[in-house]
Amino acid sequence: MLNKLSFDKPIYVLAPLAGFTDLPFRSVVKKFGADLTVSEMLSSNALVHNSTKTLHMLQKNPIEDPYSVQISSSSVDIVKQAVEILNSHDGIDVIDLNCGCPVPKVVGHGSGSSLLLHLPLMGSIIRAMKDTSNKSMTSVKIRLGFEEKNHVEIAKMVEGSGADFIAVHGRTRAGKFKSEVDYDAIAEIKKAVSIPVIANGDIDSFDKAKWVLEHTGADGIMIGRGAVGAPWIFHQLKSGEQDIDEKLKHEIIMEHFDKMIEFYGGHGVAMFRKHTHTYTKGYKGASKLRDEVNHINDIAEYRARIDDFFKNVEIA
Repeated sequence: MLNKLSFDKPIYVLAPLAGFTDLPFRSVVKKFGADLTVSEMLSSNALVHNSTKTLHMLQKNPIEDPYSVQISSSSVDIVKQAVEILNSHDGIDVIDLNCGCPVPKVVGHGSGSSLLLHLPLMGSIIRAMKDTSNKSMTSVKIRLGFEEKNHVEIAKMVEGSGADFIAVHGRTRAGKFKSEVDYDAIAEIKKAVSIPVIANGDIDSFDKAKWVLEHTGADGIMIGRGAVGAPWIFHQLKSGEQDIDEKLKHEIIMEHFDKMIEFYGGHGVAMFRKHTHTYTKGYKGASKLRDEVNHINDIAEYRARIDDFFKNVEIA
């Protein structure tokens, strides 16, 4: 099968983020420069039980090419069944196993970063994915360990189990999203394995992205929360232009809103409020606009209001 993902030069990846990296957001990020987009994390159990909501989350925009679907699982048998379901869906190039999610609900089920405590099981799940999948690549997203760091051991096990590349969030599970990211540890993983390594964690600006690539020697970077409210970070990295024109920001924001309505219908208005909050940070009149849109439910009225705001923005 043709592999569409090349690591000849650093790649820029949108990280999966629950509640944010849905089809509308991924479409915008892809259009403006991301090399690879990843679905929100899908439960293998939910896939196997044919959950309508989960299957809806599987949808992608045709421009998302290549496209990765991230799954979570704590069972070899369930993961095989989930991968068989994904095998019947065209347009997926990578199946990714989440071994990093620190959320108690996920860890409590034995999946996400819980797998870092059970490396033989994790290896068996990766091998089962690789052996069952008809997609061109299998990847794994990890953290540096659960309580303590054992990142090189984890990464070597991932490589030995057949993964084609690995994404590393530079914290342990205990570090959640607040502790300092250990970029040295990502560099150590890069030296220890021969598969491509993608660096992740607190990459929130053009300068930081460039520094992380250089410091870790990674084959790419994965940006999650740093892209929320600033999806143009991928355009900056791709074009090398550090400054983004306000007109381009306006265009991206309006495209995002339109895609939300297209995908969710009228419910997209309420869902876009959280994005309006992040997009308006640092602008004059932002809190007034946020108050206003919290009471607007009509699609055309909401669109007109934010269109007008971003057409005439002033930095606070």
